Amino acid sequence: MADSLPTSMLQLRSRVDADGTLTLTVDEVDLPTPGPNEVLIRVEAAPINPSDLGLLLAGADPATLTVGDGANDRAVSGPIPAGAVEGLRTRLGLAMPVGNEGAGTVVAAGDSPEAQALIGRVVGAAGGSMYAQYRNVALSLCIPMPDGITAVQAASPFVNPMTVLCMIETMRAEGHSAIVHTAAASNLGQMLVKACAADGIPLVNIVRRAEHAEVLRALGAEHVVDSSRDSYAADLTAAISATGATLGFDATGGGRLASDILAAMERSLAASETTFNRYGSSTHKQVYIYGGLDRGVTTINRSFGMAWGVGGWLLTPRLMQFGWETVGRLRERVANEITTTFASSYSDEVSLRGALDPLAIARYAQQATGTKYLIRPHD
Repeated sequence: MADSLPTSMLQLRSRVDADGTLTLTVDEVDLPTPGPNEVLIRVEAAPINPSDLGLLLAGADPATLTVGDGANDRAVSGPIPAGAVEGLRTRLGLAMPVGNEGAGTVVAAGDSPEAQALIGRVVGAAGGSMYAQYRNVALSLCIPMPDGITAVQAASPFVNPMTVLCMIETMRAEGHSAIVHTAAASNLGQMLVKACAADGIPLVNIVRRAEHAEVLRALGAEHVVDSSRDSYAADLTAAISATGATLGFDATGGGRLASDILAAMERSLAASETTFNRYGSSTHKQVYIYGGLDRGVTTINRSFGMAWGVGGWLLTPRLMQFGWETVGRLRERVANEITTTFASSYSDEVSLRGALDPLAIARYAQQATGTKYLIRPHD
């Protein structure tokens, strides 16, 4: 199989220059050669996740991007926000490959028996630089799929599924028994509904629209709170009281949602108190911000005593805290449930160059429920 491989491939790259210009290109680069414990994947499907957009767009407004002739077919460029260059100085002038995860067929491998055993297998991978026709990936970053699983089915094996399972591991490790989750109708949110149901974990889902609530109820979600309703605060408190949730994961980041969750937790706990405590409930309440759907200011209105915390939460460092044995167990579960609990759906498919169409960028950059794009690098 390796004898028939090309010597070059196409790769999507993002560059920010010192003048504040973002340029997106599809470049022809040399095909890599796998090392002893690496495999070469023919990438057949790679999703565009919210976590990919920071590197891809560097904060640029899609409405400002324009198509211009480049040295390699086509380039898309536009300004990044004023003042953002300083924060991006370590990447200035670098054409950086993009794409956190994807899947495809292993077409070449290093000399180790473990690498050779994967030739011809479909694997998911989280090696970065996945918006390319081929990707060299270390074995430790691969998730081999069961026979019969396609690359499209396996395209999103890490970012959402492993986040879901790591959230559950975090809950258990920190002594909580239930979870509150925001932007809950997303692909990730739907996975969390199914995983929590399978594991018997009470879950409070916060959505912004009635139709999103119906999507989750159709999956069997018991506690769904619509933040657009006048009864939102009361509904959230009631759901938290029913589940006993003291841990939240917030995908939005900006606004007062984290504060709302903590306040509802405090109201729920206070309802069962028999004595007055001037410092509020002594039960620790924690909200982790793990996404940035809202880039505005995070507002905390102190109405929940002193036993609380708000912090950032990132998947990879958390996995490293849990160790490789736990990571292996979670990866095995993802592979076994890739078409059930961790199934992903996509609204559109595009080629590498199609991903640079400003109209496509404007759509997938919305990060809206139901607008998840899949890149097919060989189309």
